[in-house]
Amino acid sequence: MSMMVSTKGRYALRVMIELAARCDEGVVCLKEIAEHQQISEKYLEAIVKRLVSAGLVIGTRGKGGGYRLAQTPDQCTVAAILRAAEGSLSPVNCLDDDCPRHGNCATLPMWRELNRIIDDYFQGISLEQLTAQAQALGDTGVV
Repeated sequence: MSMMVSTKGRYALRVMIELAARCDEGVVCLKEIAEHQQISEKYLEAIVKRLVSAGLVIGTRGKGGGYRLAQTPDQCTVAAILRAAEGSLSPVNCLDDDCPRHGNCATLPMWRELNRIIDDYFQGISLEQLTAQAQALGDTGVV
């Protein structure tokens, strides 16, 4: 899949910003996040499942259960969040797949460089930075 950030990626960022902004509360229930973010709880379940699988979020079951960040916001990058939600940040499919033209593709070096630039850019933005921007705007996660 080539990189086009879908609603999954955008919503994953919103969830992570909200969890970072509310990290003092311990766990936050999915229903609260869904209501606050105005996103379907069912859709958020699938997104949070990906975030848990990627080790970015920890879920607690039962009464008083919910979700919390697995690491501090300064340790979590936008790249990690988008990869968890989207699967890839690659700008073109041929970088992810075994392309039969790899050996003689004149555009492949260009795509590799663009991929490196995209990765470096998202790697350089922490969840802490996004959360600070959201709070400065008076917004805890609407992206």
